[in-house]
Amino acid sequence: MNKGIFHRSELLLGRERMQLMATKKVIIFGIGGVGSWCAESLVRTGIQNLTIVDSDRVCITNVNRQLMATCKTVGQVKTEALRNRLLEINPKAQITAIQQIFDKDTCNNFNLEQYDFIIDAIDSLTNKMLLIHMATRTKALLFSSFGAALKIDATRIKVAEFWNALGCPLGSKLRKMMRRRKLFPARKFMVVYSDEVLENLGANEQCGTEKCLCPKSVSGSGNPDLADHEWCSLKAQINGSLAHITATFGNFLAGLVIKSVYNELNTATKG
Repeated sequence: MNKGIFHRSELLLGRERMQLMATKKVIIFGIGGVGSWCAESLVRTGIQNLTIVDSDRVCITNVNRQLMATCKTVGQVKTEALRNRLLEINPKAQITAIQQIFDKDTCNNFNLEQYDFIIDAIDSLTNKMLLIHMATRTKALLFSSFGAALKIDATRIKVAEFWNALGCPLGSKLRKMMRRRKLFPARKFMVVYSDEVLENLGANEQCGTEKCLCPKSVSGSGNPDLADHEWCSLKAQINGSLAHITATFGNFLAGLVIKSVYNELNTATKG
């Protein structure tokens, strides 16, 4: 079955690169509108060792842009919902689902050294800064996403080195925070971003349904401390975002991983 799944990938990339890709270990922090699409793109292309990390449950307001979010999955742990989806694509893939927050208290739980690629799709600036600080001190390649909200023009999405990705308010705030706290990345890395910034035109209010903001009635979490966890009510501001933008951000991140594997074999052959 696997040969059939990846036939079109192998036609383009070749057998050696597909075999190399199958050995790579990838971890994605944050599997919302950006990270979920990144995960699916990687698994569909041939990545077979993937760890997905997120503390949240599927909320009804996630349905407009998050890959595993449907009216049927509302209330489910996001990592489990996405893992189930990815295993439907490739049942032989090794998908590790971790329902946990990445922060100063948990950051040493993830053994970042074991990965070839680290994907940052975290919303929290403090936790994003910490992940960048730690990831750039490992052998892994880090790829990061800046803000994907308040945008409608996918043609303005691009890739640049962290310090050169200008025009994104989230990126600007992150760099200022790093300078203020003197917590800098150890090396250069690439980010996906857009310099488009629109305004919310709708009223910022709850959706009014029982299933809004990850229902507290749902239990069965793999992590008892996060059984009722949700981020929405903790955010100072919630911005509008659309699937075609968040998915493009996620696919750009996946593309950076695939391109790196592609170029790795080129380099080895030349060497």
